[in-house]
Amino acid sequence: MNLPTLVLASASFARRRLLQSAGIEPVVCPSDFDESLVPASVASELVQTLALRKAETVANQFPDALILGCDSVLLVNGEIHGKPADAAQAIARWQKMRSQIGELYTGHALIDLQQDKTVVRCGITKVYFADASDRQIEAYVATGEPLNCAGCFALEGKGGLFVDKLEGCHTNVIGLSLPLLRQMFGELGYDVTDFWQG
Repeated sequence: MNLPTLVLASASFARRRLLQSAGIEPVVCPSDFDESLVPASVASELVQTLALRKAETVANQFPDALILGCDSVLLVNGEIHGKPADAAQAIARWQKMRSQIGELYTGHALIDLQQDKTVVRCGITKVYFADASDRQIEAYVATGEPLNCAGCFALEGKGGLFVDKLEGCHTNVIGLSLPLLRQMFGELGYDVTDFWQG
């Protein structure tokens, strides 16, 4: 079995950077899948369905490749949150999130076109948010960073200042659980170290 090319069906710079930091250089092909087509009801099911749809959307462009799709949402007080629509929504959301415990769900779908196999999994990490002041929230939203993130924060950016602690995989919060990805590679019969560049 030849080692397939890994294709990341995502425009997320954070996911690409995570893979690169782990020694894997993916081919990036954003799916542009319309997420509104999948109704949000159960967070774990939603992110796994979206991850799979994103991977399927680009699969026909890459024969014999390994296609990775991901999607993340934040669950706080029973409410599912994706990316905020605008700054006002981001501020309102942060005012609800502060001092709360959220759960960050990231769906992962790996389609192996060579073997005609698919593995879909969900990573869940508990996020303990700091008691950020209104001034801090407004200043953070004004940076623009939370407008591009599921859950309104980037752990690896300025948003990390307002997260007191995590329970679970920290890379899952950034958008891709590296330990879960290693397990999924294993389920398909690959050793993740074979994908290391150089």
